[in-house]
Amino acid sequence: MQQRILFVCLGNICRSCTAEEIFRTLATSAGCDNRFVADSAGLINYHEGELPDSRMRQAAARRGYQLTHRSRPVTREDFDSFDLIVAMDGRNREKLEHLAPTPAHRRKIVMMGSYLRHTAVATPYIPDPYYGTTRDFEHVVALLEDACQGLLDDLTAEA
Repeated sequence: MQQRILFVCLGNICRSCTAEEIFRTLATSAGCDNRFVADSAGLINYHEGELPDSRMRQAAARRGYQLTHRSRPVTREDFDSFDLIVAMDGRNREKLEHLAPTPAHRRKIVMMGSYLRHTAVATPYIPDPYYGTTRDFEHVVALLEDACQGLLDDLTAEA
């Protein structure tokens, strides 16, 4: 049975779509991609149908990732369809908890930063690079590589 993972950020054009692709790439490299379904969504529909931010696509491409996901908003059905809903920061988590239809659905929500293994950060969340510099986008890709590997390690250790 496949585990279904949904990565969530505000607009689904920077962090969550990048986490989706990094996680998928890592799972494929580990030979366990058939065990997982990864997707991403945003908490707003402002960017619905758009490709990821061009700055994020460039930062990800420099590390070998091709971001082709089209932004979509989180739906009520996502809480039933996914086994794990991964929030990029505390505000994302709060909004997801508010949207979750039941306590059981709220228990599916986890923080991406809690899977960081090799990056020391003061607060375990993935910052939004949208208003930042090229360096901020590159930093977020590096954080997501670390956190996605930690998540993959945890999920494969459970099996």
